[in-house]
Amino acid sequence: MCLAIPMQITAVDGLSARCEARGIEREISLFMLQDEPPAIGDYVMVSVGQAVRKVSEEDARLSWELYDLILAETPNQ
Repeated sequence: MCLAIPMQITAVDGLSARCEARGIEREISLFMLQDEPPAIGDYVMVSVGQAVRKVSEEDARLSWELYDLILAETPNQ
């Protein structure tokens, strides 16, 4: 199973982008989004260092709310 994390693009350099989510920054590939290139300020779902699709700000927020609920219910191991 793969998990994609919503992140906001803060910089774009060709097929690479700098993204941020909750204070964490990552360099990601935009290779899979060449047909619909995202811009600074856009939200993307990131899986294994790749932006896999653009999402709305609302969808990104809802995803984080769901992840927070899952993490709150997961016992510490």
